[in-house]
Amino acid sequence: MRAALSALPILALAGACTTAPADGSPEIQTRSAANRESMQGAVVSPLRDVNVLRTKIPQVLLDAMADPYALPVPTNCARITGLILPLNGALGADLDEPQVDEDDLMVRGRGAALGAVASAASGLIPFRGWVRKLSGAERHDGLVTAAINAGAVRRAYLKGLGESRGCKPPATPAHSLMEREPPMSETLKPRFPIR
Repeated sequence: MRAALSALPILALAGACTTAPADGSPEIQTRSAANRESMQGAVVSPLRDVNVLRTKIPQVLLDAMADPYALPVPTNCARITGLILPLNGALGADLDEPQVDEDDLMVRGRGAALGAVASAASGLIPFRGWVRKLSGAERHDGLVTAAINAGAVRRAYLKGLGESRGCKPPATPAHSLMEREPPMSETLKPRFPIR
């Protein structure tokens, strides 16, 4: 226990500025994504649990939380594009855009390993659930999730508005066919015998 307490100042120094992704992008991260991003993110997980280290919510998402359906003035394609681009920066790629993340086995394995390190580091805090609740960390994580949802709704609303005005992407959804896995057919037979 004494070794765990002596490690807290080192953790505080290591994570003093970790409120944004390590690659410097303005994209917002949930607590679990921050824990799986890097070794530093995993090690400073206890600081997120005691609400010393918080995810900074971009202003564009706070504005979206205030009124996700606010009509842009003037309502033209240039204004809609100007409102969507900061949302793309804060939220990352939309569903109609190709994903640049590589979800191969190495990336998944790295994320799982960092998640295990974060879980072990958070395990140093006794009564972690109560600590998160009393410190306000759980409430802040809920606020981050609400901001992400409001930003996604705002972006979808603006893209729909842009499509009704006849705008070009990114002010309207890209309806091009993207390479996706075909849905599973219901006519597939099981690979093992059944009775």
